[in-house]
Amino acid sequence: MLIRLIAVFFVVLILWLGTRRMTMVPNRRQAAFELVVDFVRKGIVIETLGEKDGKRFMPILLTIFFLVLGLNLTATIPGLQIPSTGLIGQALILAIVSYVTFIYAGIRKHGAKFFKNAVILPGVPIAITPVIAVLEILSTFIIRPITLTLRLTMNMVAGHMLLALCFLATNFFFFEVLANGNAIGLMGVGTFAFGVAFVVLEIFVGALQAYVFTILTAIYIQMALADEH
Repeated sequence: MLIRLIAVFFVVLILWLGTRRMTMVPNRRQAAFELVVDFVRKGIVIETLGEKDGKRFMPILLTIFFLVLGLNLTATIPGLQIPSTGLIGQALILAIVSYVTFIYAGIRKHGAKFFKNAVILPGVPIAITPVIAVLEILSTFIIRPITLTLRLTMNMVAGHMLLALCFLATNFFFFEVLANGNAIGLMGVGTFAFGVAFVVLEIFVGALQAYVFTILTAIYIQMALADEH
C-alpha cells in the first residue's frame, strides 16, 4: 500500500509539473510531456472513440494509462522493486473501473437496449440465438474483466520473478560463493547482466501493459456506444 501511495503521489506530481506554466512555444520539458499525452490522447482515445466521444472519456482513459504505467514501473525502482499491479487486487480494481465505464457508456447511450445489442447479434438464425446470447453474455460481461485482470497481473508477476531470480542469484554468487574464494562466483557477472537486461524489458512491458489496458478499455467503450454489436 505504501508503494501504491508513493506511485500515485509521483504520477500526480509529474502530471502537475508537466501542465503548469505551459507556453505556446514549448520548452524541452513541455514538449516531452505533450508527446506522451498526445500519444494517449490521439493514438488511443481519439483514434478509437472519435473526437466527440473521445473528449467525454478522455479524463478516465488518461488516468487509467498513467496510473497503470506508474504502478507497473515501481517494479524497476531500487528500494521498491514490486509492481503494485502484480497483486491481483489492484489489477481487479482497475478492471472493475473499466467494466463499469463501458457499461455506463452503453446504458447512457442506449438505455436498457444496450444489453440487447450486446447479446443479440443481427442476422443470427433464431434457432441458435439463445446459444449465441449465452456466449456473448459470458464474453462481454464475465470474460472481459477477468482477462483484463489476469493479463495485467500475470505479465507483471512474471517480470518481477525474473528480476528477483537474477538479482538473488547475483547476490548469492558474489557474496556467498566468490567471497569465499570460489571462482564460480564470477557467474554473478552474467546473472547481473541478465538482471539489467530484464529491467529494460520490464520497463517496456510495463509501458506496453498500460497501453493494452487503456486501448482495450477504449475499445469496450466504443463497442458499447455502437448502434449494433
